Amino acid sequence: MPTLNKIRTALTGTDHSPSTTPLTALRIALTAFFAVDGFVFAGWVVRIPAIKAQVGASSGALGLALLGVSAGAVATMVFTGRLCHRFGSHPVTVGCAALLALSVALPPLTHSAMALGLVLLVFGAAYGGLNVAMNSAAVDLVAALRRPVMPGFHAAFSFGGLVGAGLGGLVAPHLSPTRHLLLLTPIALVATALAGRVLLRHPVPHVNTPDPASPRPRSHPGARWLVVVFGLIALCTAYGEGALADWSALHLTQDLGSGPGLAAAAYAPFALAMAVGRLSGTTLLERFGQTRTLVFGGLTATVGMLLGALAPLPWLVLAGFAVTGLGLANVFPVAIARAGALAGPGGVATASTLGYGGMLLGPPSIGFLADAVGLPVALTTVALLAAIAALIAFAVRNAEPRASR
Repeated sequence: MPTLNKIRTALTGTDHSPSTTPLTALRIALTAFFAVDGFVFAGWVVRIPAIKAQVGASSGALGLALLGVSAGAVATMVFTGRLCHRFGSHPVTVGCAALLALSVALPPLTHSAMALGLVLLVFGAAYGGLNVAMNSAAVDLVAALRRPVMPGFHAAFSFGGLVGAGLGGLVAPHLSPTRHLLLLTPIALVATALAGRVLLRHPVPHVNTPDPASPRPRSHPGARWLVVVFGLIALCTAYGEGALADWSALHLTQDLGSGPGLAAAAYAPFALAMAVGRLSGTTLLERFGQTRTLVFGGLTATVGMLLGALAPLPWLVLAGFAVTGLGLANVFPVAIARAGALAGPGGVATASTLGYGGMLLGPPSIGFLADAVGLPVALTTVALLAAIAALIAFAVRNAEPRASR
């Protein structure tokens, strides 16, 4: 069957259908890497409550330990762009994915907040490097395909997160965090090996004839300034994604008294809504343009997060998380893709560093705020930053090239 041939081609790197092209194989392989990233990350975050109890950490101490993920990721992101320039984004993607698969098994082996923070440095370094490398590879592929398909890659991340969160909700009552996270390692390594063959066999695609509808990197006089602006938009929205990933389960258990199964699956409605929103991202971008997509997305997330943070009933909180995911769905991928279109791989690295910095700095910030004012109020900062992202996108609408609006 044609579909099976395409999947087999992507996984084996061999052609089983005359209609299969290297670009198709690369697209499927990169989609797999985004899915693995989301799957592993969600597997970690749904076990945070159990690991928090294991190490005996307060909310503030846990926030400080989570800063290890942030520090490792942001430090790696700073030079991952140079690694991609020297060795290519494809080999760097494969190497970082393998390290991520191995390092996810480390957190449940710790028995203090300090030890947890140290191993999370390794996990964060792998996570940060993988996200910059695979986003750089995706931007190159988007340019070769000449369609705004970046949301599709990030939809794979969300679907991977949905599967990881759902699996976590199922096994949380039955498996220890050690056994659960150790189980993720071989799954992720096998997927990395299969999809990695495709990336290593095929070079980064080059576009010989630029698309007249897409500006060449650095062709816009304010490109560098706009890259930073789009990075800030990504930061504001990724802050919310990181906060929900790390604190949604604790919000349900500590503030609403939910059981471990429901709490472990708290990330699932957010991930599902985000995945569904990203599946429609290409259509939305082609119909409404980037500015409207960014503004409406940020405002939707603002409303959803206020509900998720302040509602008194678990089902209302979950509904708020879902609306938040729908609103944030396309904001981050649009911001990263736009930065790459404006300034090439350097733009991707800059915007990714800012964006994922927000995702990884959000959780410890929430932890410190939770100690001071309570977790529900701390979570309202997600709504505040989503609104700021919408305002920034609206404010710079006239500074963007016409093709992007």
